[in-house]
Amino acid sequence: MEFWYTEEWTENVRFSIKVDQQLYSKKSDFQQVDIFESQELGKFLTLDGLMMVNEKDEFVYHDCIVHTPMCVNPNIKNVLIIGGGDGGTARELSRYSSIEKIDMVEIDELVVRASQEFLPITASKLEEDSRIHLYFEDGVAWVANAKDETYDLIIVDSTDPIGPGEGLFSTEFYQNCYRILSKDGILVNQNESPYFAHNAREMKRAHEKINRIFPIAKVYQAHIPTYPSGHWLFGFASKTFDPIKDAKVDEWNALGLKTKYYNTDIHVGSFMLPTFVKEMLEDAKSSK
Repeated sequence: MEFWYTEEWTENVRFSIKVDQQLYSKKSDFQQVDIFESQELGKFLTLDGLMMVNEKDEFVYHDCIVHTPMCVNPNIKNVLIIGGGDGGTARELSRYSSIEKIDMVEIDELVVRASQEFLPITASKLEEDSRIHLYFEDGVAWVANAKDETYDLIIVDSTDPIGPGEGLFSTEFYQNCYRILSKDGILVNQNESPYFAHNAREMKRAHEKINRIFPIAKVYQAHIPTYPSGHWLFGFASKTFDPIKDAKVDEWNALGLKTKYYNTDIHVGSFMLPTFVKEMLEDAKSSK
Protein backbone atom coordinates (compact mmCIF):
# COMPACT_ATOMS: atom_id res chain seq x y z
CA MET A 1 0.00 0.00 0.00
CA GLU A 2 1.31 3.43 -0.94
CA PHE A 3 1.47 6.20 1.69
CA TRP A 4 0.97 9.79 0.52
CA TYR A 5 1.17 13.08 2.38
CA THR A 6 -1.39 15.49 0.89
CA GLU A 7 -1.59 19.17 1.68
CA GLU A 8 -4.61 21.25 0.75
CA TRP A 9 -3.37 24.44 -0.88
CA THR A 10 -6.93 25.57 -1.64
CA GLU A 11 -10.30 23.85 -1.76
CA ASN A 12 -9.50 22.94 -5.35
CA VAL A 13 -5.73 22.40 -5.35
CA ARG A 14 -3.76 19.78 -3.46
CA PHE A 15 -0.07 18.94 -3.24
CA SER A 16 1.01 15.34 -2.61
CA ILE A 17 4.27 13.60 -1.79
CA LYS A 18 4.83 9.86 -1.71
CA VAL A 19 6.08 9.00 1.78
CA ASP A 20 8.35 6.13 2.78
CA GLN A 21 7.55 6.37 6.48
CA GLN A 22 6.33 8.66 9.23
CA LEU A 23 9.13 9.31 11.71
CA TYR A 24 7.40 11.46 14.29
CA SER A 25 3.92 12.54 15.31
CA LYS A 26 2.99 14.49 18.41
CA LYS A 27 0.57 17.23 19.34
CA SER A 28 1.93 20.13 21.38
CA ASP A 29 -0.10 22.72 23.26
CA PHE A 30 -0.07 24.76 20.06
CA GLN A 31 -0.16 22.49 17.01
CA GLN A 32 0.26 19.06 15.46
CA VAL A 33 3.91 18.28 14.70
CA ASP A 34 4.81 15.57 12.16
CA ILE A 35 7.98 14.48 10.43
CA PHE A 36 7.97 12.23 7.37
CA GLU A 37 10.63 10.67 5.17
CA SER A 38 10.30 10.59 1.40
CA GLN A 39 12.51 9.56 -1.47
CA GLU A 40 12.04 12.80 -3.39
CA LEU A 41 12.30 15.43 -0.65
CA GLY A 42 14.13 13.58 2.11
CA LYS A 43 12.82 14.25 5.60
CA PHE A 44 10.22 16.96 5.99
CA LEU A 45 8.43 18.72 8.86
CA THR A 46 4.75 19.68 8.84
CA LEU A 47 2.77 21.72 11.35
CA ASP A 48 -0.99 21.22 11.41
CA GLY A 49 -0.69 19.50 8.06
CA LEU A 50 1.28 22.28 6.34
CA MET A 51 4.80 21.91 4.92
CA MET A 52 7.34 23.91 6.90
CA VAL A 53 10.71 22.58 5.83
CA ASN A 54 12.23 19.70 3.89
CA GLU A 55 15.76 18.55 3.22
CA LYS A 56 15.62 19.16 -0.53
CA ASP A 57 14.71 22.85 -0.80
CA GLU A 58 15.11 24.30 2.72
CA PHE A 59 18.17 26.23 1.55
CA VAL A 60 16.07 28.54 -0.63
CA TYR A 61 14.00 29.94 2.22
CA HIS A 62 16.84 30.16 4.71
CA ASP A 63 19.26 31.73 2.23
CA CYS A 64 16.74 34.42 1.31
CA ILE A 65 15.54 35.33 4.78
CA VAL A 66 19.09 35.68 6.18
CA HIS A 67 21.58 36.68 3.48
CA THR A 68 19.40 39.41 1.97
CA PRO A 69 19.47 41.64 5.09
CA MET A 70 23.05 40.63 5.91
CA CYS A 71 24.20 41.87 2.49
CA VAL A 72 22.51 45.22 3.13
CA ASN A 73 24.23 45.56 6.51
CA PRO A 74 27.11 43.10 7.05
CA ASN A 75 27.87 44.86 10.37
CA ILE A 76 24.82 43.48 12.16
CA LYS A 77 25.72 42.42 15.71
CA ASN A 78 22.52 41.55 17.57
CA VAL A 79 19.76 39.50 15.95
CA LEU A 80 16.31 38.43 17.09
CA ILE A 81 14.61 35.47 15.43
CA ILE A 82 10.90 35.11 16.08
CA GLY A 83 9.91 31.50 15.34
CA GLY A 84 12.37 29.55 13.23
CA GLY A 85 11.94 26.36 15.23
CA ASP A 86 13.55 24.14 12.60
CA GLY A 87 16.84 26.00 13.19
CA GLY A 88 17.67 26.85 9.58
CA THR A 89 17.60 30.61 10.04
CA ALA A 90 19.89 30.39 13.08
CA ARG A 91 22.18 28.08 11.12
CA GLU A 92 22.67 30.63 8.33
CA LEU A 93 23.16 33.51 10.78
CA SER A 94 25.78 31.47 12.65
CA ARG A 95 27.98 31.59 9.53
CA TYR A 96 28.69 35.29 10.19
CA SER A 97 31.52 35.64 12.68
CA SER A 98 30.69 39.34 13.07
CA ILE A 99 27.35 38.57 14.74
CA GLU A 100 27.69 38.66 18.52
CA LYS A 101 24.30 37.46 19.73
CA ILE A 102 21.30 35.62 18.32
CA ASP A 103 18.15 35.49 20.44
CA MET A 104 15.72 32.91 19.10
CA VAL A 105 12.18 33.09 20.49
CA GLU A 106 10.09 30.06 19.51
CA ILE A 107 6.71 29.48 21.12
CA ASP A 108 6.70 25.70 20.61
CA GLU A 109 9.58 23.75 22.13
CA LEU A 110 8.32 20.55 20.53
CA VAL A 111 9.16 21.89 17.05
CA VAL A 112 12.75 22.56 18.10
CA ARG A 113 13.23 19.18 19.80
CA ALA A 114 11.73 17.26 16.89
CA SER A 115 13.95 19.16 14.45
CA GLN A 116 17.05 18.51 16.53
CA GLU A 117 16.30 14.81 16.52
CA PHE A 118 15.27 14.34 12.90
CA LEU A 119 16.45 17.38 10.95
CA PRO A 120 20.06 18.10 11.95
CA ILE A 121 20.52 19.62 8.47
CA THR A 122 18.74 22.70 9.82
CA ALA A 123 18.88 22.36 13.61
CA SER A 124 22.48 21.33 14.35
CA LYS A 125 23.74 24.82 15.23
CA LEU A 126 21.14 25.41 17.94
CA GLU A 127 23.33 23.62 20.49
CA GLU A 128 26.71 24.02 18.81
CA ASP A 129 26.87 27.83 18.64
CA SER A 130 27.09 29.60 22.01
CA ARG A 131 25.88 32.88 20.48
CA ILE A 132 22.42 31.36 19.98
CA HIS A 133 20.13 31.79 22.98
CA LEU A 134 16.90 29.80 22.84
CA TYR A 135 13.74 31.05 24.53
CA PHE A 136 10.52 29.07 24.42
CA GLU A 137 8.18 32.00 24.70
CA ASP A 138 5.55 33.90 22.77
CA GLY A 139 7.29 36.19 20.27
CA VAL A 140 4.46 38.73 20.39
CA ALA A 141 4.86 39.08 24.16
CA TRP A 142 8.67 39.11 23.85
CA VAL A 143 8.80 42.20 21.65
CA ALA A 144 6.02 43.88 23.66
CA ASN A 145 7.89 43.39 26.92
CA ALA A 146 11.41 44.18 25.67
CA LYS A 147 12.50 47.45 27.28
CA ASP A 148 16.26 47.84 27.22
CA GLU A 149 17.19 45.39 24.45
CA THR A 150 17.83 46.63 20.91
CA TYR A 151 18.45 44.55 17.81
CA ASP A 152 20.08 45.36 14.49
CA LEU A 153 18.01 42.72 12.72
CA ILE A 154 14.70 41.04 13.51
CA ILE A 155 13.73 38.04 11.40
CA VAL A 156 10.13 36.90 11.67
CA ASP A 157 10.38 33.27 10.58
CA SER A 158 6.77 32.44 11.28
CA THR A 159 4.07 30.05 10.19
CA ASP A 160 0.98 31.31 8.35
CA PRO A 161 -1.19 33.90 10.17
CA ILE A 162 -3.38 31.28 11.80
CA GLY A 163 -3.03 29.55 15.17
CA PRO A 164 0.23 30.37 16.99
CA GLY A 165 1.44 32.59 14.13
CA GLU A 166 -1.56 34.91 14.01
CA GLY A 167 -0.23 37.62 16.33
CA LEU A 168 2.98 37.92 14.31
CA PHE A 169 1.04 39.68 11.55
CA SER A 170 -0.53 42.38 13.72
CA THR A 171 0.09 46.14 13.66
CA GLU A 172 1.01 46.15 17.35
CA PHE A 173 3.65 43.46 16.77
CA TYR A 174 5.27 45.40 13.92
CA GLN A 175 5.20 48.60 16.00
CA ASN A 176 7.03 46.85 18.81
CA CYS A 177 9.58 45.45 16.37
CA TYR A 178 10.22 48.99 15.14
CA ARG A 179 10.63 50.22 18.72
CA ILE A 180 13.31 47.67 19.67
CA LEU A 181 15.31 47.96 16.46
CA SER A 182 18.49 50.04 16.47
CA LYS A 183 18.63 53.27 14.44
CA ASP A 184 19.72 51.35 11.33
CA GLY A 185 17.59 48.31 12.16
CA ILE A 186 16.12 45.91 9.61
CA LEU A 187 13.00 43.77 9.85
CA VAL A 188 12.55 40.78 7.55
CA ASN A 189 9.45 38.61 7.54
CA GLN A 190 8.08 35.73 5.50
CA ASN A 191 5.27 37.39 3.60
CA GLU A 192 3.13 34.61 2.13
CA SER A 193 2.42 34.03 -1.57
CA PRO A 194 0.71 36.37 -4.07
CA TYR A 195 -0.82 33.51 -6.06
CA PHE A 196 -3.73 31.96 -4.19
CA ALA A 197 -6.36 34.38 -2.91
CA HIS A 198 -6.15 33.59 0.82
CA ASN A 199 -2.33 33.86 0.83
CA ALA A 200 -2.41 37.05 -1.24
CA ARG A 201 -4.88 38.64 1.15
CA GLU A 202 -2.54 38.10 4.10
CA MET A 203 0.44 39.29 2.07
CA LYS A 204 -1.32 42.58 1.29
CA ARG A 205 -2.44 43.05 4.89
CA ALA A 206 1.09 42.52 6.23
CA HIS A 207 2.64 44.90 3.69
CA GLU A 208 0.06 47.58 4.37
CA LYS A 209 0.78 47.47 8.11
CA ILE A 210 4.56 47.46 7.75
CA ASN A 211 4.48 50.24 5.17
CA ARG A 212 2.61 52.47 7.63
CA ILE A 213 5.31 51.99 10.29
CA PHE A 214 8.65 51.86 8.45
CA PRO A 215 10.02 54.59 6.15
CA ILE A 216 11.42 51.89 3.85
CA ALA A 217 9.28 48.84 3.09
CA LYS A 218 9.95 46.59 0.11
CA VAL A 219 9.01 43.06 -0.93
CA TYR A 220 11.21 40.43 -2.55
CA GLN A 221 10.55 36.98 -3.92
CA ALA A 222 11.91 33.46 -4.21
CA HIS A 223 10.97 30.21 -5.87
CA ILE A 224 10.24 27.59 -3.21
CA PRO A 225 8.78 24.52 -4.95
CA THR A 226 7.10 22.96 -1.91
CA TYR A 227 5.28 26.08 -0.67
CA PRO A 228 1.84 26.88 -2.08
CA SER A 229 2.22 27.89 -5.76
CA GLY A 230 6.03 27.85 -5.43
CA HIS A 231 6.04 31.66 -5.56
CA TRP A 232 6.89 33.05 -2.14
CA LEU A 233 7.46 36.56 -0.86
CA PHE A 234 9.49 38.15 1.92
CA GLY A 235 9.16 41.60 3.42
CA PHE A 236 12.16 43.89 3.95
CA ALA A 237 11.65 46.95 6.16
CA SER A 238 14.22 49.34 7.58
CA LYS A 239 14.62 52.62 9.36
CA THR A 240 17.46 53.73 7.06
CA PHE A 241 18.60 51.12 4.53
CA ASP A 242 17.25 50.64 1.03
CA PRO A 243 17.77 46.96 0.17
CA ILE A 244 19.10 47.67 -3.34
CA LYS A 245 20.78 51.08 -3.15
CA ASP A 246 22.48 50.26 0.15
CA ALA A 247 23.44 46.64 -0.57
CA LYS A 248 27.12 46.05 0.23
CA VAL A 249 27.69 43.72 -2.69
CA ASP A 250 31.49 43.74 -2.73
CA GLU A 251 31.70 43.53 1.04
CA TRP A 252 29.32 40.56 1.18
CA ASN A 253 31.07 38.73 -1.66
CA ALA A 254 34.40 39.25 0.10
CA LEU A 255 33.12 37.10 2.97
CA GLY A 256 33.36 34.07 0.69
CA LEU A 257 30.20 32.40 1.98
CA LYS A 258 29.16 29.43 -0.13
CA THR A 259 25.40 29.42 -0.72
CA LYS A 260 23.13 27.21 -2.80
CA TYR A 261 20.49 29.77 -3.79
CA TYR A 262 21.42 33.29 -2.76
CA ASN A 263 23.93 35.42 -4.62
CA THR A 264 24.22 39.16 -5.11
CA ASP A 265 22.65 39.01 -8.58
CA ILE A 266 19.65 37.22 -7.05
CA HIS A 267 19.64 39.87 -4.31
CA VAL A 268 18.95 42.65 -6.79
CA GLY A 269 16.72 40.53 -9.03
CA SER A 270 14.52 39.30 -6.20
CA PHE A 271 13.15 42.82 -5.70
CA MET A 272 12.07 43.00 -9.38
CA LEU A 273 8.49 41.87 -9.00
CA PRO A 274 5.87 40.77 -11.55
CA THR A 275 3.34 43.40 -12.51
CA PHE A 276 0.43 41.69 -10.77
CA VAL A 277 2.38 41.63 -7.50
CA LYS A 278 3.37 45.28 -7.85
CA GLU A 279 -0.28 46.16 -8.35
CA MET A 280 -1.29 44.20 -5.25
CA LEU A 281 1.32 46.01 -3.18
CA GLU A 282 0.32 49.42 -4.53
CA ASP A 283 -3.28 48.60 -3.72
CA ALA A 284 -2.26 47.66 -0.19
CA LYS A 285 -0.35 50.92 0.28
CA SER A 286 -3.19 53.04 -1.06
CA SER A 287 -5.50 51.60 1.59
CA LYS A 288 -3.44 52.97 4.48
